[in-house]
Amino acid sequence: MMPLISGLYLITDRKISGIDHEDMAAMALKGGVRTIQLREKEMTENELLRVALKLREETRRWNARLIINDNVHIARDSDADGVHLGQEDLPIEAARKILGSAKIIGVSTHNINEAVEAQSYGADYIGLGPIFQTETKNTQPPLGTELIREVKRKVGIPVVAIGGINLYNLFKVIEAGADAVAVLSAIAGSKNITEEVKKFIEKFDNITIKSCSLSAIKEEG
Repeated sequence: MMPLISGLYLITDRKISGIDHEDMAAMALKGGVRTIQLREKEMTENELLRVALKLREETRRWNARLIINDNVHIARDSDADGVHLGQEDLPIEAARKILGSAKIIGVSTHNINEAVEAQSYGADYIGLGPIFQTETKNTQPPLGTELIREVKRKVGIPVVAIGGINLYNLFKVIEAGADAVAVLSAIAGSKNITEEVKKFIEKFDNITIKSCSLSAIKEEG
């Protein structure tokens, strides 16, 4: 059964990427991404809502999910598919009361305890990282792929790996059991975002198929 969140999970962050949210989303959706998180720290509420509404319209056109970072009220007012919360953001139970049971709530986690706790409070997926060294958020040391395996043994909701993931280390992340990979810099920094998204999706799918085949062989053995 396909997890609720899977494959390539693209984050748009204007400050880091230098690209407007709308432009980045349009190029990425054309390349095949079907989950986009809008992350913006410097806009006013009204400005952010206007962007969220534009992304909502665009993601619907491509039958894609829109997740809003941090801001539960923007997620509600834009009718986004859900919200992604940090450890210091609104508690999951409060976010659920605002958004309702049908919306997706994801939570950033950095260890097994946070992952288990997020699941126990009703998170639909967890973001786990940073897996590798990253300049995007350098407040945490790299956690490594072994933590993905450990968390997967403890939780039953999708695990979205994040932090320094690129086409060269993608195999290690998927092999460790990640259901999805959150990417920003590796795609935003490419010369052609649409084509880079296609490369990520193709490689993710190929690695996933190979991993499933190996698992089946081991079980038969």
